[in-house]
Amino acid sequence: MTAEPLEIYLDESDLERGLRDDVRTGLSAGSKWLPPKWFYDARGSELFERITGLPEYYPTRAERAVLAEHAADVAALTGAKTLIELGSGSSEKTRLLLDAFTRRGGLGTFVPLDVSVSALRESTARIAADYPGLRVRGIVGDFTRHLHRLPTGGRRLVVFLGGTIGNLLPAERAAFLTAMRAALEVGDWLLLGTDLVKDPSVIVPAYDDAAGVTGEFNRNVLHVINRELGADFDPDAFAHVALWDPEQEWIEMRLRATRPMRVRVLGMTVDFAPGEELRTEVSAKFHPDGIAAELTEAGFARTAFWADPDTLFGVTLARAR
Repeated sequence: MTAEPLEIYLDESDLERGLRDDVRTGLSAGSKWLPPKWFYDARGSELFERITGLPEYYPTRAERAVLAEHAADVAALTGAKTLIELGSGSSEKTRLLLDAFTRRGGLGTFVPLDVSVSALRESTARIAADYPGLRVRGIVGDFTRHLHRLPTGGRRLVVFLGGTIGNLLPAERAAFLTAMRAALEVGDWLLLGTDLVKDPSVIVPAYDDAAGVTGEFNRNVLHVINRELGADFDPDAFAHVALWDPEQEWIEMRLRATRPMRVRVLGMTVDFAPGEELRTEVSAKFHPDGIAAELTEAGFARTAFWADPDTLFGVTLARAR
């Protein structure tokens, strides 16, 4: 079966407008910031794929181990007819779930949602070829804005993997989970991957690897802004910084100016003092009971929680109530 034509609710003009708004707001703030979604042009996506294979970067391996062990449990507990994946990318880890549902039988439709038309077109074609009995319906959209576009009907399982929910600040996370619950019916399911709180000596190297790949990934956001908005950042003049915040229990990635700089972008002049930092990512880590409480507050009930043998990464299965 071939994949259905993509449903597109986000186009290049939307992305450009979003980038302009974020750059204008973030670079004019007292403490400068940019959201992490702008890392991911083609080069950024390639760098992130390299990061996931680095020895220091445990989340991908740990989450895959959980899914390999418990995908059959997810299929048995949910009996889902429609599997929806948010921020799907290549959907590689999701294949563990698709294989489990295929063995069990009953799954009819797979709906990946992602912002990238090209990535989604490629991944849906591969999934449709590898799972010929499955209806594959790709949606080009932003999971913070287009949850109301998800297909309705049947028993649905929404999958949100990779610990991506940790990139949302607490208020954003609460808003997302509330919107997610509003998009579902009572009895639908959510499978959520979360990186767990652990010793910072394990966490920090995952965001500051010895080979420097994460540093290049971090600086890539400046290349994106230069190319898309005609800015004149000197990316090599920014040092990559990864810091653990023990109070917030999150890691912050920042870019630190190594010299005084004046950057021109969108008609603004943005000054950086030596040592001034631009925050580019927050990645929250969770306690199992903490994420359960957030899900409960949003209208879900936790059904199961699984972690890898080293308790590095957790996957929560929750039901809309």
